[in-house]
Amino acid sequence: MPELPEVETVRRGLEPLVSGRRIARVVCRVAKLRLPLDPQLEAQLAGQLIHSLGRRAKYLLFSLEEGTLLLHLGMSGVLRLVDPETPLAKHDHVDIALNDGRLLRYNDPRRFGLILYLRGDPLSHPRLQHLGPEPLAPDLPADYLFIRSRKRRKSIKTFIMDQQLLVGVGNIYASEALFAAGIDPRRAAASLKRQEALRLLQSIRTILAEAILAGGTTLKDFRQSDGKPGYFKQQLQVYGRKGEGCPRCGEPIQQLVLGQRSTFYCGSCQG
Repeated sequence: MPELPEVETVRRGLEPLVSGRRIARVVCRVAKLRLPLDPQLEAQLAGQLIHSLGRRAKYLLFSLEEGTLLLHLGMSGVLRLVDPETPLAKHDHVDIALNDGRLLRYNDPRRFGLILYLRGDPLSHPRLQHLGPEPLAPDLPADYLFIRSRKRRKSIKTFIMDQQLLVGVGNIYASEALFAAGIDPRRAAASLKRQEALRLLQSIRTILAEAILAGGTTLKDFRQSDGKPGYFKQQLQVYGRKGEGCPRCGEPIQQLVLGQRSTFYCGSCQG
């Protein structure tokens, strides 16, 4: 599933190409993705100017003249800018034609994505209003994790993946950040010492920033807006490396399940 770095990669690739463009028309080839598409979506969007393309957590937000187009890539969604003569592929469900002739084309084999047209403040929408802060926000206090972790009995890994606590720390990046910080993912969140919590938040920020620069992590479905894969997979230290030698100490990487998600760690370096 695309996580924050993958969605931010898509946003950065598309934003300069769509900002200032007007939507000429919209073509919906299916009636439903994760939720039914509004039958009025084509009429609602046609003719509107795209002011900018933003992101909140894993949601893309197209700021329009009247309202906001909210788009979530789901588990396998791909949003690309293509020429109008590009042949339709299987699972090409929605086209947003721009006034420069190109198409924003949404492909989603699993149909778990989301496309909604919102009026008013998009951040007050139920899907966004309860989300935690952005980990890369410059005004996020350095001791945020330490303060929020007090009396929390859940594991540290499950804790940092809570989207109401902090957005965008998906399964891959949680394992990588905990390894970088030298913290055992199984420990209770409340056991974090202040310096450990400071180090963990900095590791999360560093890992996410590096993943964005690398274009995200391609494990199966993810592609950037230009169709190229993300390359952060080549930098993974522990995720998906069960039994391989730890890049620090050489001990075998271990795997377990926390919160129903596979977790990879070094029992020596993170003990």
